[in-house]
Amino acid sequence: GRVQTMEEIAGLPVKFAGGVEPLLVRDVADVAIGTAVRTGAGTYNGEEAVNGTAMMLAGENSRLVAMRVKERLAEIQPKLPAGMVIRPLYDRSDLVNRTIHTVGKNLFEGAILVVVILLAFLGNWRAALIVALAIPLSFLFALTGMVQGRVSGNLMSLGAVDFGLIIDGAVVMVENIVRQMAEKQHHLKRKLTTEERAHTVLAASKQMANPTFFGVLIIGMVYLPIMSLTGIEGKMFHPMAVTVMLALAGALALTLTLMPVLCSFALRGNIKEGDNFVMRWAKKLYAPTLDIAFRRRWLVVGGAAVLLGLSVYIFNRLGAEFMPQLDEGSFVIQFTRSHSISLEASLDEQNCSERFLREHFPEVSHTFSSVGTPEIATDPMGVNMGDTYVMLHPPAQWRAEFREHGGKEKLASEMAKALAGAFTNQASLISQPIEMRFNELMEGVRADIAVKIFGNDYDTLEKIAGEVKEVLEKVPGADEVEFEPSGRLPTLEIQPRRDVLRRHNLHVGDLNKTIQTALGGEKVGSLIEGNRRFDVVVRLPESSRQDNDVIRQLPVRVGEQGMLPLGAVTEFKTNATAEPIMREFGQRRSAILVNLAGRDVESFVREAEAKVKTAVELPDGYSIEFGGQFKHLREARTRLAVVVPATLAMIFVLVFLSLSSVRQTFIIYTGVPLAAAGGIFALWILGMPFSISAAIGFIALSGVAVLDGLVMISCFNQLREEGKPLRDAVREGSLLRLRPILMTALVASFGFVPMAIATGAGAEVQRPLAVVVIGGLLTSTFLKLVLLPVLYEWVEKKRQPDIQRIHTARAR
Repeated sequence: GRVQTMEEIAGLPVKFAGGVEPLLVRDVADVAIGTAVRTGAGTYNGEEAVNGTAMMLAGENSRLVAMRVKERLAEIQPKLPAGMVIRPLYDRSDLVNRTIHTVGKNLFEGAILVVVILLAFLGNWRAALIVALAIPLSFLFALTGMVQGRVSGNLMSLGAVDFGLIIDGAVVMVENIVRQMAEKQHHLKRKLTTEERAHTVLAASKQMANPTFFGVLIIGMVYLPIMSLTGIEGKMFHPMAVTVMLALAGALALTLTLMPVLCSFALRGNIKEGDNFVMRWAKKLYAPTLDIAFRRRWLVVGGAAVLLGLSVYIFNRLGAEFMPQLDEGSFVIQFTRSHSISLEASLDEQNCSERFLREHFPEVSHTFSSVGTPEIATDPMGVNMGDTYVMLHPPAQWRAEFREHGGKEKLASEMAKALAGAFTNQASLISQPIEMRFNELMEGVRADIAVKIFGNDYDTLEKIAGEVKEVLEKVPGADEVEFEPSGRLPTLEIQPRRDVLRRHNLHVGDLNKTIQTALGGEKVGSLIEGNRRFDVVVRLPESSRQDNDVIRQLPVRVGEQGMLPLGAVTEFKTNATAEPIMREFGQRRSAILVNLAGRDVESFVREAEAKVKTAVELPDGYSIEFGGQFKHLREARTRLAVVVPATLAMIFVLVFLSLSSVRQTFIIYTGVPLAAAGGIFALWILGMPFSISAAIGFIALSGVAVLDGLVMISCFNQLREEGKPLRDAVREGSLLRLRPILMTALVASFGFVPMAIATGAGAEVQRPLAVVVIGGLLTSTFLKLVLLPVLYEWVEKKRQPDIQRIHTARAR
C-alpha cells in the first residue's frame, strides 16, 4: 500500500461522501518535488558552491586523518559525473607538516650546537662523542614512550625538547671521568691498564652518581606542575611535559649505566691532562674574579639582591598573554550583516566581498566560505553571518610593501580597511582558522577577548554594551571591536483571544497545531526511492505564508463539524524581538568581541577594566566579565602559583636528602630566583610578554639551576672531607667544577638557540620558552659561579659544620 510516485500521492482520497466521487489530494493541493528550507550556503572564489568538511573523531591524529581523506577523495573523483570536480580547499595537514618541519630543524640544529660545545670544552673528541650519543638514545627512549602512551609528535609535544638540557647529567658524569682518568694517568706517569681504567671509571662514576641522580631527577620533577594544568592549557602542555620527562628518564638511565661503560672501553691510550685553550682562557678570567668576590662579598650579595628586585619590578610591567599567536598562513574573516537579511541577499554580499578581496589583493590564492548553518548543524549561525576562509600565496609572492614591511599583520589591517570602505552594510572580524575555533572553544566567541554583560533586560544590555564598546575602542591596542551578532527582528506574533476560546471550547493547543501545520509544515508520510527516504510534508505555499490575510482565514476545527477562521479567535501583531538570545550560567548576556594588535592581553584587560568601571554605571543585577584568552591565562597562573611552590618544596627535600644540610640547600636555592631574573630580563629586552610558553621556560630553568648548584656544593663538601681548609676547598672546587658548570649551561642554552631565532611555522610558540631559558642560564651561571661560592664560604665560616657528623649522617 506504499505510494511510490507523485501521481499516486495526488490520487489519494481525502474524504468520502455517499454516492459522490471522493475528494482527492489533487483537488485541494499541489503535489510537487520541493526542497527543505535553506539555512545556509557555501561559496568558492565568489561563486556559490557545495562545500564539505571532514570531521575528525575525538582522539584521532589530524595529520593521519587528513591523509586518509585525500586518499578517499582520489578514489571518488573518477566515479563522479563529467564536469564535476572535487577540489580540496583547506588541508590541516599542510600546517602540521610545516610546524613539524620547524621543530625537526630546530632539534637537528640544536643537537649540532650541543656537540660543538662538547668538543670545545671537553677537549677529548671521544668523550664528546660518548656524551653526544646520549642525544639520539634518550630521544629514542622518549619516542618509544610516546608511541606506547599515544602521544603524537607535534609542535607542543616536541617544542620544549632541548638536548642540551636533557644530557646535562651525562655531561657532568663524563667530564668527571675524563678528569680523574687524566689525573690518574699523570700520577702514574704511564697509560692506564684495562683494570686500572675500569677502577678509575667506577670510582669517578660513584663520586658523581649521587648529585647526578638527584640533579636529573630534580630537572624532571620541575615539569610536574605542568601536569596539574587542566582544561585547554592542560591538553596543550601535558604532551610536552610527558615527552621531556620521558627523555630525561632515558638520559638518566644512560648516564648511570651506558656512559661509564663506554668511557671504560673508548677512552684508551693517552688521556691528555689539563685544560684546552678555551678552559685556560675561562679559568684565567674566573680565578681573579672569584678572589675579588671573596674580598667584596657584600658587593656581590648586594648586587644580586638589587638585580633580583629589579627583575620583580620589570616582571610586573611585562604584560602577559595566554599563548603567542601561531601564524597559520591564512585568514578567516567573519562577516556580520543585518539580522533581517535573507539568505539570498547575504549570499550576494558574500560573493561580492570574496571577489573584491581577490581583485584588490593578489596575495590571496583562493577563498571559500560557509554562510548560515549547514545541513548538519555542526556550526550553527544565522544567515546574516559568514565565515570566509582566505588562503594566501607563500610570502615570497607577496607585494614588497607587505613582504618587507609589516608582513601578515599589515596585510590583515589593509584588508579590514578596504572591506570597511567598500561594504558599509557589514562588519568584519579577521582571525585565523584554528585560532578562531580555539577562541570559540574557550569562551564561545570568535575573538581574542570577549567582554560579556550579564543581566535580565535585553534593552538595558544593549544600552550598556554600546557604552562599553565606546570605551574599548579608545583603549590602545584594540584593533577590532564589534558587537556579538545580535539584534532585533520583525516577528509576527499571533496572540489567542482567550475569551473567544472559552466561548467555543477551544484550547491554545488547537491553534498551535493549525499554525504549525500551515506555516512550519507537518510530516504526513514518506516516499521511498531506492535506498533513500523522502518526507511528505503538507504546508501552505510560500506566497500564502507571507500573506497575513490568508493566514487569518486558516480554518480552526470547532467540535466535530464546526470551523472558525484563525483571525476570529486571535490577534495579529508585528513586534521587534531580540535575536538571538544568548545565555550563560542561567543569565541572559550580550557580548563585545575584541581582537588585539601590537599589545598583550593582560595589560589591555587591566586598562580596559579600569576605564569601563569608571565610565559605565551598571544597574543593580548587571555585571561585566572579561573572558577569552585572558580568563584562561589567569586560571593557569593561579594554578601554577600553587603547584610550582609545592614542587619546589619537594625538590628542597630531595636536595636536603642529598646534602643533609638545610643551610646548604638554601644556598643552592639562590640559583632559582637568579635564573628567573635572567629570563625576565631577556623577555623585557626583546619586548615579549609573559605567556604560558614562557612559564614552561621558567620551570625548566629552576631544574638546571638546582643541578648546577648541587654539583658545585657536593664538590666543596668532598674537598673539605679530604681535609682542605674552607677557603681553599671553595676556591679549588669552584675551579674544578667550572668546566661542567659552563658546559651544562652552554649546551642547555645553545640547544635552545635555533628555537629562539627560528622563523618557520610554529616558531612563535617556541620562542618565549627558548628566550627565557637562554637569558636565565646566562645570568644564573655567571652569578652562580660567583655568588654561590661566596655564600657558601660566608655561611660555613660563621657556622663551621662537623664534617664527620655529616659523613656519619649520610652513611646512616
